[in-house]
Amino acid sequence: MPESSYAALLLRLCLGAIYLAHGLILKVMTFGMANTAQYFDSLGLPASFAYLVVAAEVGGGVLLILGIKTRWVALALTPVLMGAIWVHSGNGWVFSAAGGGWEFPVFLLLASLVQALLGDGALAVTLPRRLRPSPT
Repeated sequence: MPESSYAALLLRLCLGAIYLAHGLILKVMTFGMANTAQYFDSLGLPASFAYLVVAAEVGGGVLLILGIKTRWVALALTPVLMGAIWVHSGNGWVFSAAGGGWEFPVFLLLASLVQALLGDGALAVTLPRRLRPSPT
């Protein structure tokens, strides 16, 4: 197996862990869903978007870690990152700035695009193809 397959695996595991941590640990366990929804509302977004974002981050993180449909999952998470870039764009470059900077969401967006280009990598879970009836 080529080294690039292991590079894709490492990137996939790291991205999956980051998405999972931001969705589950940060938004659900630390802030709480009610506060996360309220924050989305304070940004002028529908509060219900908070639930969609958490579902995308948690579900996407798990799918990336497992290596299931990696290219599509990485691409599907890009709107979440574009929203995060928008939220943090006025805070400056450094993520440690008040309100967090925009460089980390930009990095995650680019890393997700690289993952989409690389694909699953090593040790990905492969789903069986659907059984199709034979044409008669």
